[in-house]
Amino acid sequence: MCGIVGFVGNRQAAPILLDGLSKLEYRGYDSAGVAIRNGSEPAKVVKSQGRLRVLAEKTDNGRTLLGTCGIGHTRWATHGEPSKKNAHPHVSGNCTGSGSGDVESEVVGVHNGIIENYKELKEKLLKHGYQFYSQTDTETVIKLVDYYFKKYGDDPVNAIAKTMVRVRGSYALCLMFKSHPGEIWVARKDSPMIIGVADGETYVASDVPAILEYTRQVYYIGNLEIARLVPGEVTFFNLDGDEIRKELSEISWDANSAQLEGYEHFMMKEIHEQPKAITDTLSAVVKDGRIDLSVFGLTEEEVQNLSQITIVGCGSAYHTGVVTQYVMEDLAKIPVRVELASEFRYRTMLLPPNSLVVVVSQSGETADTLEALRQAKEKGIRTLAIVNVMGSSIAREADKVFYTMAGPEIAVATTKAYSAQLIAGYLLSIEFALVRGTISEEKYLEMMGELWALPAKIEKILEDKERIQWFVAKQANVQDVFFIGRGIDYAVCLEGSLKMKEISYVHSEAYAAGELKHGTMSLIEDGTLVIGVVTQKDLFDKTISNMSEVKSRGAYLMGLTTYGHYAIEDTVHFTVYVPKTDEHFTASLSVIPLQLMGYYLSVSRGLDVDKPRNLAKSVTVE
Repeated sequence: MCGIVGFVGNRQAAPILLDGLSKLEYRGYDSAGVAIRNGSEPAKVVKSQGRLRVLAEKTDNGRTLLGTCGIGHTRWATHGEPSKKNAHPHVSGNCTGSGSGDVESEVVGVHNGIIENYKELKEKLLKHGYQFYSQTDTETVIKLVDYYFKKYGDDPVNAIAKTMVRVRGSYALCLMFKSHPGEIWVARKDSPMIIGVADGETYVASDVPAILEYTRQVYYIGNLEIARLVPGEVTFFNLDGDEIRKELSEISWDANSAQLEGYEHFMMKEIHEQPKAITDTLSAVVKDGRIDLSVFGLTEEEVQNLSQITIVGCGSAYHTGVVTQYVMEDLAKIPVRVELASEFRYRTMLLPPNSLVVVVSQSGETADTLEALRQAKEKGIRTLAIVNVMGSSIAREADKVFYTMAGPEIAVATTKAYSAQLIAGYLLSIEFALVRGTISEEKYLEMMGELWALPAKIEKILEDKERIQWFVAKQANVQDVFFIGRGIDYAVCLEGSLKMKEISYVHSEAYAAGELKHGTMSLIEDGTLVIGVVTQKDLFDKTISNMSEVKSRGAYLMGLTTYGHYAIEDTVHFTVYVPKTDEHFTASLSVIPLQLMGYYLSVSRGLDVDKPRNLAKSVTVE
């Protein structure tokens, strides 16, 4: 969840580090810091609490820090409160202050992740004379590296490897040693890290956007691996200290995707990029009008023999799984379960032998989802990952991979990645249905045509977004919002409610409309905003009836439906229409106005749309 950036080369490091950290602000943080080495001089460490701009002002955008080798970090508080002393980088010396300034310590480092046994390690180090200035688990790791470095000689590989063996938890470590100027050392276990190289320069970061401006040539460091970074070169080692050979990969993302390009916020930019994300995802797996199962490694025989599908995800990824469940069961007639990854990993899951576990994650690094994947593999169950980041941990460990083509998503609140995941679910459902003989060839082709038509229909919705903005302006002071729907509409309500609460901080809940009488009705009072999503023809009258019930108790109603369902206007106070499509795919259209509502409500309240409080883009710790 924190952000790491490192650079070693021939240019001044500090401005590059600050720029890279700014590209990772979406990950969430409460403090920031950098450490710079200028040849053999001691490291200069500067840290600050609050937004990155405080650190930038403190260092004149990095111009006051001279040196061509450095590491930077944005911290999300886990162990220890948000403060300057708890901010990274941390040092191995016995500092009485915060570990900032000119630091003579042997080891300076930053860390993402959580060290589960840091208290035990800290007690060991206290007995060996180490003192601690922070409350963090990270300081313990830095000092442990220092301990092994001094105990076993001037050997970073050995010191880091011995530390990795002793540490329990997840981590991405980025270190500089006083006795090894011009070098950065990194190691990882379960936390993301990417290494980039260019002419005479080497970069390391938590995520692609931090280095995309500088290079597209990258290495993916594996679990329990170590790497030495010098200008333009990277050497990899395993825990035994043996050198490992790795091949360079090329990032295909457009660098402009990580820029605002005239939009006020990344979220609005990414809402508008959804038609392209859908088109690109379709194009990646549809060849000559047919879905190519081999693209994600499935055979017709495997599909025909499936007895159950379990979809696992967190947050919005879980919500796309709920939509897929409705679509897949109706079209392919396969039993589908949808599980929260954080629950899946702690339950005794009874998975039939001929089943498939589908894990969904934008980043491919979501901690609970990654662990769920590993548990499924341990049980001998086949796994398919739907991810947006090539080379991510989930992509590397899953048996089969379906890459969505949403490109880099910067805003914390997902929009285009959600839409791309919906497309992945649709494609799997349609193809599985054809292979299993539950839909005809004619229906298959008709549904494929509907999928290709979705981008233009989303464009039509976006053309009318000012009307939604006007409505939201009237609701700027709303305190409680309820979303209701049935079937696929209920699944969309889950996502609409999440969008509203995560970026506008308004209390919102989503309910299956038929559950209103089972407690929720007691919360309705005069003026309560209730949003009903009604796109399923067979469920239309039922949901309208539920909306009438809350209206009679004082609720203010907004209805979201498809063109042609004009009878809804007799019940609701305000209506939003979306174009018609096959009812299996309406989630892709009805979610757009709900995304816009969350966005406009956040803007009207003067909030930070792209970086909402207490949230991070990629949840890489439990």
